[in-house]
Amino acid sequence: MARNKNLRESTTNQLLDAINLGHIQSPLPSQSSLSELFGVSRTTIRHVIKGLCEKGILKDADGECQILRQPDEADIFQQPASTGELQTIEFERFFNDSIKNRHIMPGDEFSELDLSKQSNCSTRVIREFLIRFSRFNLIENISRGRWRMVRFEHGYATSLIELRAMLECHALSKFMNLSKEDPRWKEAKMLLQLHRDLRDEVVNEYKAFSDLDRNFHRLILSAANNPFMDQFYEIMSVIFHYHYQWDNSDLRKRNMIAIEEHMVVLSKMLIGDDIGAIGALRVHLQTARKSMEHSLITGNTNKEPT
Repeated sequence: MARNKNLRESTTNQLLDAINLGHIQSPLPSQSSLSELFGVSRTTIRHVIKGLCEKGILKDADGECQILRQPDEADIFQQPASTGELQTIEFERFFNDSIKNRHIMPGDEFSELDLSKQSNCSTRVIREFLIRFSRFNLIENISRGRWRMVRFEHGYATSLIELRAMLECHALSKFMNLSKEDPRWKEAKMLLQLHRDLRDEVVNEYKAFSDLDRNFHRLILSAANNPFMDQFYEIMSVIFHYHYQWDNSDLRKRNMIAIEEHMVVLSKMLIGDDIGAIGALRVHLQTARKSMEHSLITGNTNKEPT
């Protein structure tokens, strides 16, 4: 029963968002269309419409639902924080995967409602995520509820990698001072073995490196115990995968090099070689910088004339 109530309230919030943004206008689409749009049953839609009619937002007239007034904040259901947090995590994963799998490309436009339908997350959660992400100048709001992925240039890439190097080298220095009983040392050892395993299969399984790369950098940053660094890495990860959309022709080669560089860093960490580990990390980040710059140059060369 509680699950049905949460679903109805979540669907109500999504419908109210769609009305406020002008994505859905009067008269409303059929219940069947709304059911498909929000990925719920027609029974749920009927309950949602009935509730909004009782609030005076909608009016059912001769089989058509008319909008009587625009919703306001008081009409929005306050869902449990845990639900919102879970949806934020779920949408972040969906958005990252969409970029990595090239479903969202530079220059693409999309609406919050489109993303809501595809991810089964509320438009409110999506909007909050996109607003946060827009601070990094890779996405821009072009109208109410509509967004565009933008391209970034050489100077942006350089600044990003300089900041990344400062944060990760600082975090690695902290890591090397962790107690030997800290479970992250075991995680580093396990991660080194996973890199060895993937190296043996990398010719055919090179795309699997993405998750390994994420775990490697997150492990290092975890030693800083700084939530702002964690948030930065989530955005940075998207940006690095995003720039590879310029030129994906040598992804296998890039990943093979990155695996070897990761293994050098991890090996030096595990033998307690502080200077060697930080030096190897700097080499790895410099390789990433050259890779990004090459991708940007190739991407600009291959741009269609405007």
